[in-house]
Amino acid sequence: MITRRSLNLLGLLCCAGLLGYAWYAQGVLRVEPCPLCIFQRVGVAATGVLFMMAWLHSPNGWGARAYGTLIALAALLTMAVAARHVWIQHLPEGQVPVCGATLNYMLDVFPLSDVIRKVLTGSGECHAVNWSFLGLAMPAWVVIAAGGLTALGLYANFSERRR
Repeated sequence: MITRRSLNLLGLLCCAGLLGYAWYAQGVLRVEPCPLCIFQRVGVAATGVLFMMAWLHSPNGWGARAYGTLIALAALLTMAVAARHVWIQHLPEGQVPVCGATLNYMLDVFPLSDVIRKVLTGSGECHAVNWSFLGLAMPAWVVIAAGGLTALGLYANFSERRR
């Protein structure tokens, strides 16, 4: 029987694989991430850390449900950022916001709340589709992956049979 612990390890490995491919795409394929892409990476990393904590701790009862809820929340927030990115990529040319400052510059100059608001607003560099697979850009694949991670986290940690 597949255990809760092995499913949480699977979630951790999926997150590591997603991040590994993102770094491969950046380093080898030379696909530079925009600020929204970086936010998605942070979301996947946070989801992975929660899967790792659930795997290492391996609680039962309310503890497992707490991990499941936190994993689902992190994955759903990642999905929301990726969905926003997909929406920006599909805006008509005239409605795309102009390119803004780099994320590093904004983090140096503005308070974190302003940086988050500005990044989620999107900019011209977030509109560009510079990678696709099976007709879907990377943010669309993140939406799909985050949905899968949400389902895995809930199934692994809410099912009573997964001891």
